[in-house]
Amino acid sequence: MFLKRQLPLLITLVCGIIWGVQYFIPHPASEAVYSFYTDWGLVIGLFASILGFVSIIRLHYMKVRHHAKNWQFSVVTLSAMPVMIVAAILTGTESGGAFMWLYNYVEVPIEATMFSLLAFYIASAAYRAFRARSAQAAALLVAAAIVMLGRVPVGAQISFWSHLFPGTSIPQIASWILNVPNMAAKRAINLGVGLGMMMVSLKIILGIERTYLGGQE
Repeated sequence: MFLKRQLPLLITLVCGIIWGVQYFIPHPASEAVYSFYTDWGLVIGLFASILGFVSIIRLHYMKVRHHAKNWQFSVVTLSAMPVMIVAAILTGTESGGAFMWLYNYVEVPIEATMFSLLAFYIASAAYRAFRARSAQAAALLVAAAIVMLGRVPVGAQISFWSHLFPGTSIPQIASWILNVPNMAAKRAINLGVGLGMMMVSLKIILGIERTYLGGQE
């Protein structure tokens, strides 16, 4: 029980305190501690990658074995993994080899296709969000329209009033929206996210949050 629970909690507590304190100590010893922790982080990350690789193989193997939904895609995944590994070992990862050929002409087009499909989902979500059913939705719709027009040349061309009221062209209004109200909202969100991350980190360091141990406690 000590090795499975108390020891990981103790390691997390000590490492969390050292990692948090060294940031506020401008001293060569503190920098040495940071470098030492960074090197160990790379080593741990390597073993975590191996564990993730094994986990993916196990997950897709179980899908194929039990003929789960869309198990054919798992067959493709399990077949592609050794092909890429063998190609990297035999030809290396330099340009012109089989590995880079597979990456450039198989992986890259697949990723481009996925992102292209996401554009339609984003457009659908934007259409639903921009319906002016309330004052907030109407403001969002107007701001989005101004920003989109301000990002294309036609926005400046249709700003016929800008010579009478300098600084009120659509591109200038779009820049103001992005730099003032949008930036204020982003900073508020970032502040909230930062405080949330700090609280979660403290809970993990103090042992209150223990889900990373594999249980629900």
